[in-house]
Amino acid sequence: MVPMINSSLKPAVTRLINPVARLAIRLGLTPDLVTILGAIGVIASSAYFYTRESYLYGTIAVSFFVLSDLFDGAMARISDRGPSQWGGFLDSTVDRITDFAITITILVPLIRKDDKLSYLALITLVTGLLIPYIRAKAESFSIPCSVGIAERTERLIIILAAVGLHGLHIHYALAIGFWLLAILGIVTVIQRMRTVYVGLRNK
Repeated sequence: MVPMINSSLKPAVTRLINPVARLAIRLGLTPDLVTILGAIGVIASSAYFYTRESYLYGTIAVSFFVLSDLFDGAMARISDRGPSQWGGFLDSTVDRITDFAITITILVPLIRKDDKLSYLALITLVTGLLIPYIRAKAESFSIPCSVGIAERTERLIIILAAVGLHGLHIHYALAIGFWLLAILGIVTVIQRMRTVYVGLRNK
């Protein structure tokens, strides 16, 4: 799904964010600073709103800060120094932290109410950890492993859409979102494990 999203939306998104990225650079901001500020915004917003079950406003705030992930990448591309290894590492690490923050802060009120959806949220949390881990481990074996039906972009869209619709009192939106995330996450883990298995056998 990621290639489809990228191929259809990337040119339009690039045209929108590049002028803002250039302005940020002229103001003295760095890609790493934008990454960190965006992460702080996501963590603070999700912790404040989602734990209070303010799902609509929380999703609006979190979505705003999630967009910083687009800007730091654009800033790195158009800056004189270009993307750095440290910047890539920082961005990847921060992505994991913010993804977990979103899921955990949604999970807190579900556990508090003994909602059965908390089990699906836990599965989502575990697969969200395994998917990037398997890729990193595979690449340590020199095996490309970007395959998968549900990478980070899809998972973010699904969870934010589900939580936002839940905030609009649309019944079953949150349940549908977590069921979808759990199933797609498990399938993606299996796909990546198979890729590593085949890659190691062919060495």
